[in-house]
Amino acid sequence: MSKRDYYEILGVSKTASDAELKSAFRKLAMGCHPDRHPGDTAAEAKFKELNEAYQVLSDGQKRGAYDRYGHQAFENGGGGGGNPDFSDFMSDIFDSFFGDARRGGPRSANGRERGADLRYNLEIGLEDAFAGKNASIRVPTSIACEVCSGTGAKPGSKSRQCPTCGGHGKVRANQGFFSVERTCPTCSGRGEIIDDPCKNCQGAGRVTRERTLSVNIPAGVEDGTRIRLAGEGEAGLRGGPAGDLYIFLSIRPHAIFQRDGADLFCRVPLGLTSAALGGEIEVPTLTGEQARVKIPEGTQTGKQFRLKGKGMSVLRSREVGDLYIQVVVETPQKLTPRQRELLQEFERESSGATHPEAAGFFGRVKDFLGGIGGSA
Repeated sequence: MSKRDYYEILGVSKTASDAELKSAFRKLAMGCHPDRHPGDTAAEAKFKELNEAYQVLSDGQKRGAYDRYGHQAFENGGGGGGNPDFSDFMSDIFDSFFGDARRGGPRSANGRERGADLRYNLEIGLEDAFAGKNASIRVPTSIACEVCSGTGAKPGSKSRQCPTCGGHGKVRANQGFFSVERTCPTCSGRGEIIDDPCKNCQGAGRVTRERTLSVNIPAGVEDGTRIRLAGEGEAGLRGGPAGDLYIFLSIRPHAIFQRDGADLFCRVPLGLTSAALGGEIEVPTLTGEQARVKIPEGTQTGKQFRLKGKGMSVLRSREVGDLYIQVVVETPQKLTPRQRELLQEFERESSGATHPEAAGFFGRVKDFLGGIGGSA
């Protein structure tokens, strides 16, 4: 007995949308659901027929196959002219969206796999970030086995092709209309079998060692800069290419300077007399040299002075940032009797012009308090 057309069963046209299919199925299924018609074999058979039709037509791939081949698409050997094989097509789709993540890493047909990428955190000083340096680091990693040269087989012996998958690392199984591809269970996707494994690496083809590498750190790097060393990651499996090593830089806090991009900031204490009378002071720079800054009379705490071109190097550029000196006027402590006497004499000789900010502030306070008293 031939099967009825799925579209005819649901009472929809071949151009029906997913929403129309769902609505038709629900409406018809309500009338013949086994729970509503217990013991009714005809209703049960009709419900199964409806469910089968909906399961096919609600699936985009199955619907496309049904439209092309009819019921034969879901029978063994169906499709009229043989079983269409979508495995390569589906493989391309998955690879383009997910890369090689679904297979655990890039793997060639002969089972060779790319080694994993490694991360190394390196802390440097601000001076190194300014001038650049060549750093030496020790990295524990997997390298190709020296005994078997990464093949995994004992010297003098060879691996043989897997008889199950023919060296492809994968096997295919037909399931009705579709052909499903799986990792070969015999060789675990390697495509080859090692009968006599290398005793040094136990057949893995690589061993763990600590390597010393030289890293060139350019001038002007910032906190979080990433440096890539191609091919310095873990060795690949069975002769596959090595991964990469990524070095992430962090910069230690400096005792004197604070960095903001290409500019440097430095807080410099300034004596009371120097702030009042003015003069010149020497300040440090990141190169180790001293720079002179002219201090005008009456300099207050927080005053900034800019030294052009005395800041940080800029990565891959000839430009250099600026150095900003912020002075902090220091109040004298532990005064001698004579110093105290001189300061008291200075206070008696002072006027509003001597301390303009204080005079202005307390004048505003007086007005404020007077206004409150008057309103009361």
